[in-house]
Amino acid sequence: MFDTELIQEILSNIYKSTQTILKRFKQIQSPNDFIFSDEGLEKLDSICMQLITIGESLKSLDKLTGKSLLCKYPQIDWKKVIGMRDIITHHYFNLDSEVIFDVCENHLEDLAETIKKMVEDLKIAD
Repeated sequence: MFDTELIQEILSNIYKSTQTILKRFKQIQSPNDFIFSDEGLEKLDSICMQLITIGESLKSLDKLTGKSLLCKYPQIDWKKVIGMRDIITHHYFNLDSEVIFDVCENHLEDLAETIKKMVEDLKIAD
């Protein structure tokens, strides 16, 4: 078994990161909004940092739970979420603003809701 309290803390931090991203993304209407102004580039940088944090946290969480928690929530492609961290970290200068826009626009809400459900499920299991 794993330390439920630690896992809940990690999940809560991930959830907070998703909310930070969503807040910063509100002003972005297209991928071009990220790249055609200093403000947009700052948003892209800050969102990418949060995505790196999410990926790294999920990677740690998967290890701490012996790969037994994430697989219970197949509605999220965890491998891609974790892989996003690697792409941003290792290929930052080739980063595609359209990919980041797509993640924020089409996938982040689902991730946030799933993380929220995971926290709730762990509280019930305690």
